[in-house]
Amino acid sequence: MAERAAPSPLIEVRESPLHGKGVFALRSIPRGRRVIEYLGERVSHREADRRYDDKDANDNHTFLFIVDGRTVIDAGVDGNDARFVNHACEPNCESVIEDRRVFIEALRTIKPGEELTYDYQIQREDDDPPDVDEVFACRCGFAGCRGSMLWPEWAAAPPKRRARSKKVK
Repeated sequence: MAERAAPSPLIEVRESPLHGKGVFALRSIPRGRRVIEYLGERVSHREADRRYDDKDANDNHTFLFIVDGRTVIDAGVDGNDARFVNHACEPNCESVIEDRRVFIEALRTIKPGEELTYDYQIQREDDDPPDVDEVFACRCGFAGCRGSMLWPEWAAAPPKRRARSKKVK
């Protein structure tokens, strides 16, 4: 019986011109393809806040992803390559929450060598420092770049992340 060859990898992590490390397509990724699940330790919001309470206010590096009102994924603990997908204001991917799991899916066909990005839609907080937009500056370079990974102050709340839930029979 012949052995099946393992499929070639779809993505790789390497240095990014946007920020630190990034995730890049190794082959064409069709629109709608679920690329990777965002993994890490699942913790409460209180625990996530406690873990990063001592973090320098000028450090924009985070691996936290809010799943819902109770759960945050801390990809700094047991995380995978999804934590390196960078922000862009005109992204080629989106985050999708399904059954309290987070997936990164392609919004359009992504060419080999292209960096995968999604809009982080980081919420503003009442206690943000005055220079929070500088701390979370966006370097995506798109014509429509809003200059910040934060959702604009003047805009309504960010659109809900596309959420789907499966019905169990």
